[in-house]
Amino acid sequence: MSLGAIALIGMRGFMFDFAAARAHMIEGQIRTNDVTDLDVLAAFRRISRENFMPRAQSSLAYSDVNIDLGEGRYMPRPRDFAKMVQAANIKPSDIVLDVACGRGYSTAILAGLADTVVGLEDNAERVEQATQALINAGVDNAAIVEGDLKSGAKQHGPFNVIFVNGAVPKIVPTWVDQLTNDGRLIVIVKSGPVGRACVMTKSGDAIGERIEFDASLPILTGFEAVPEFEF
Repeated sequence: MSLGAIALIGMRGFMFDFAAARAHMIEGQIRTNDVTDLDVLAAFRRISRENFMPRAQSSLAYSDVNIDLGEGRYMPRPRDFAKMVQAANIKPSDIVLDVACGRGYSTAILAGLADTVVGLEDNAERVEQATQALINAGVDNAAIVEGDLKSGAKQHGPFNVIFVNGAVPKIVPTWVDQLTNDGRLIVIVKSGPVGRACVMTKSGDAIGERIEFDASLPILTGFEAVPEFEF
């Protein structure tokens, strides 16, 4: 059976072979886009992406598209997400903040690389969904907390890495403040039709910026740029 094949299961009709689709995602979408870090690839192999999204959309889990999870949350296309994870250069001792973690897939992947991951969501329902998904996946070094996304999670920091699941028109200073020295902020900055995946590195009071690649992802709800009016 080919990697993209589907298996017939009794009288219940056709069902996707998720294991084969996950292998195809890694080999056909991630590795071919210069994601070669063995630890990153292993993290993607361990986690079943389809278990972190609505069941009705599970057949899209390994598609090369951004997946709309509803209510302003998107699961980035695998290629973009994997390249951002690799660019974060996460170490086994790192404490990571995962902003707008949605249903927890990004948190689960990051937890496979870091010491501890704090997923941040802004309502109780999403916190509960992501928490349950992490429990089901056996991820025991991550926790989801509720709070304002722009405020970060100061009480759980400082963080070696802050990872943002969505585009923003400009960097939020509060996130930078919650980084350790040499900490990295990974985010898509989007001021026009195309965004750019950036790594911001904190060094004392200075911030260095490195643009990794172009990426298209909607602006996070609540982060839209405020129009400037001329009088």
